[in-house]
Amino acid sequence: MKPSLRTCFAAVTITISALAHAAPAVQQKADPWWKHAVIYEIYPRSFQDSNGDGVGDINGIASRLDYLHDLGIDAIWITPMYPSPGIDYGYDISDYTAIDPEYGSMADFDRLVAEAKKRNIRVIMDYVINHTSDQHPWFKESRSSRTNPKRDWYIWRDGKAPGQPPSNWQSWFGHSAWQYDEKTKQYYYHYFYVQQPDLNWRNPQVHVAMEDVLRFWMNKGVAGFRIDAVSRLYEDPGLHDDPYAPGTNVYGDRNIIHKYTDNYPQVNDVLKELRRVVDKYPGDPVLVTEADEPNITELTKLYGNGDEVQLPMDFQIADLNKLSAPGFRKLFNEVENNTAHGQPEYFFSNHDQPRQWDRYGDGVHNDQIAKLMATLLLTTRGTPQMYYGEELGMRTTDPARVEDVHDPIGKLGWPKEKGRDGERTPMQWTGSKDAGFTTAQKPWLPIPPSVSSYNVESERKDPNSIFNAYKRLLSLRKTEPALRDGSYRAIDGDDPNIFAFLRQSGSSRVVVALNMSSEPHSIALHLSGAQHAEVLYASPAQKQQSVPVQTLSLEPFGVVIAKLP
Repeated sequence: MKPSLRTCFAAVTITISALAHAAPAVQQKADPWWKHAVIYEIYPRSFQDSNGDGVGDINGIASRLDYLHDLGIDAIWITPMYPSPGIDYGYDISDYTAIDPEYGSMADFDRLVAEAKKRNIRVIMDYVINHTSDQHPWFKESRSSRTNPKRDWYIWRDGKAPGQPPSNWQSWFGHSAWQYDEKTKQYYYHYFYVQQPDLNWRNPQVHVAMEDVLRFWMNKGVAGFRIDAVSRLYEDPGLHDDPYAPGTNVYGDRNIIHKYTDNYPQVNDVLKELRRVVDKYPGDPVLVTEADEPNITELTKLYGNGDEVQLPMDFQIADLNKLSAPGFRKLFNEVENNTAHGQPEYFFSNHDQPRQWDRYGDGVHNDQIAKLMATLLLTTRGTPQMYYGEELGMRTTDPARVEDVHDPIGKLGWPKEKGRDGERTPMQWTGSKDAGFTTAQKPWLPIPPSVSSYNVESERKDPNSIFNAYKRLLSLRKTEPALRDGSYRAIDGDDPNIFAFLRQSGSSRVVVALNMSSEPHSIALHLSGAQHAEVLYASPAQKQQSVPVQTLSLEPFGVVIAKLP
């Protein structure tokens, strides 16, 4: 007798149920830590001085780890602390595997990594890959004679004719990129300062030596590297002259288009090599690149096939330099839809750029614009990168006289180019004249007058401060599923004033709206299934606990983050 349909169905149900209990559940691989992290850049000379010499140091950073943890920081990227003559304040390295005594000792560094780990804060090192100092032992050997084994570790060439460099290539800071060496009667190439000769990445020995640098610091427990000036690793071996652009640069030279000294495809091969090195270590180490690519196509190439860089810094968004809802919407949509499906990495300020309030502010609403930019950075889908003091609204404070300039760029280009001192001033911990940064009579850079208003001590007490805006936004990023790992979709793509987007993870939906104009505006969100949304954060602050979803009103430079039911 054939079994009934009901009997067959029951048997299948029991079998499936039994299998479900018998087989272990497949564990979904957790996201790598950097996907949800907030990275905080520290310029070590300016963060905290622990020994009273006026210069920040490693022990100073260690003393402020609790502050960083409480703020909501997951990783710190520290700009170079290696031994250096200091021509470019650490980016001219004379020893890749040591600590400059000005910043402390290797034991201090080991202690910093250990203490950071206790607080779930990872340490990212700066990896200066394009060039060394002219005081590095490698270069000293290279320039000692034409037959030295390290001669080809750098780029040496004969001139076109007596007194003429090999090509018209210019350094980033103006003037010829070729420096004549009297002893060996050849020129060496430097994309940056004369004292920063470029390594020859066409030499396999350079690859081996620089990969060993990565291994040294990975063995010290670092979580990854920010790779400096990566697009400049290769140059045209034929030494073709670069084309000129109209006019002159701030240094008085004819403007050069860096056609033959930038963005060669071999860069991607190097990134694959570096990724293979760090991937052999546990803990999902991360590579971040400084790569000011001109468009999303070039930026996307840095991801490779998931085998190059995890986080290429997006300079297009950082350097939009105007509050433009259509401009930001376009750029965020492009990187969101990059063909490599790579994780975006966003920032607005760093040690080479004036702080964002001075680039995006209007001089009247700067504090409100600071909160708007913080919202933009911390609520979009991607890995955000902050710059020390950003959470306070610290201002760029340029030197008033050329005699006060430390940065060589400022000395070369004054007064059109005032250098980068203005964005590197000491961290403002208190409102005192020394800012709580140092006990020295004279810090390495002066404390700006704005310290009286923009400092940790006073802003902590003010619920409407920029600091507390950052702290609230950082908390929301970690606690709201939609902001932590949700998808991104722009809303109302034609609005000229308001940039709005939806973040969604499962049933968790959060809408973010930013008015990028100096006038009040409303936006129709066209979101189904809800009439009102719970306000998670608003600036300027408002008393309403909910807002109408279909038509959302925003004050000048106002922002609203609201959770949909």
